[in-house]
Amino acid sequence: MKSIDCESEPGHGTIFKIYLPAIPAQKAISKATTATTLPKRGTQTLLLVEDEKALRVMIGRILTKSGYTVLTACDGEEALDLYKREPGKISLVILDLMMPNMGGQKCLEEILKIDTRAKVLIATGVSVENELSELAIKTGAKGSIHKPYDIGVLLTAVRDILDRD
Repeated sequence: MKSIDCESEPGHGTIFKIYLPAIPAQKAISKATTATTLPKRGTQTLLLVEDEKALRVMIGRILTKSGYTVLTACDGEEALDLYKREPGKISLVILDLMMPNMGGQKCLEEILKIDTRAKVLIATGVSVENELSELAIKTGAKGSIHKPYDIGVLLTAVRDILDRD
């Protein structure tokens, strides 16, 4: 039986209680469905450029748990400073396109001026950014990924780009 109870009291807030049926033991999730096929773990250093702090922290943790060393920046200017300070150390930049100060497209162009072989994965959110994503690919980005992130897709995209020559 499924149900939702709601209790509300002025000045004390609201409590929602959600009741879902328990999963019988014989219908428990099998090992096959929990063993999601993820790409091999990495050891490289990644630069994650994302203006939304919560997303930057969450994705950074996921990448770190996947074996990567993760540097983070909140905008294009900070990303460029980090990229210049760590020459040859950063294997891949995951770059949000829409950010305050210096946006992703300008940051991409500046990174490619420093290193024409830089590997950059573009992150896009809203559908308007699809045109920007296409421009970024034409400029030299190695791929793009859409938000909200599917962790398996993100990790696969990262691994695919890193494994290219």
